[in-house]
Amino acid sequence: MSVRFTTRARTGAVALVVAAGLALGVAGCGGGGDSEDGKPKASASASKGDDPNPSTQEGSDEILAELRGEGGLILKITSATRDAGGFVTVNGELKNDSSEPARVSLRAAGVETEILRHGPSLGGATLVDSASKKRYYVLRDTEGRPLTTTNMPRLKAGESIPVFMQFPAPPAETSEVSFQLPSFASGTIQISG
Repeated sequence: MSVRFTTRARTGAVALVVAAGLALGVAGCGGGGDSEDGKPKASASASKGDDPNPSTQEGSDEILAELRGEGGLILKITSATRDAGGFVTVNGELKNDSSEPARVSLRAAGVETEILRHGPSLGGATLVDSASKKRYYVLRDTEGRPLTTTNMPRLKAGESIPVFMQFPAPPAETSEVSFQLPSFASGTIQISG
């Protein structure tokens, strides 16, 4: 599975954003996605090696939210962590809980033409800060590529894959946000860090 790690500057700190994206890209290239027998890793604990920022997986046994989607898919959010660069990285596990193969709906990529040009993704995800009345979209680079898991495979019955999404960070005093992803139920999550 190929995952692209890129960012889009949301403030005047273009150099900082580009450097952070490159650092995440280099970190993401080191972990293998397969177990020793060549099969994809299927559990939340196995996904630790695939995380672009391993520190965000600490305590990932806790589930912040479990969101049901179409076709028997379940998105379990295991962490939402503030990063030093002014981002929030949301990590989780996408599982096919049905008895039939399933694929994430194309609607999960959202409706922005820039993101849709780059294929299936979780680019339609948002964090909603009700207190500040603000919505935060998945970060993307200047070419429109979202900073999220992309090109997700069709999942066999019972199969799971690790996923991530990166957003601009809400104000430091905001610790609770609503997570929304098209074709999935929404849920409230806690931001740590």
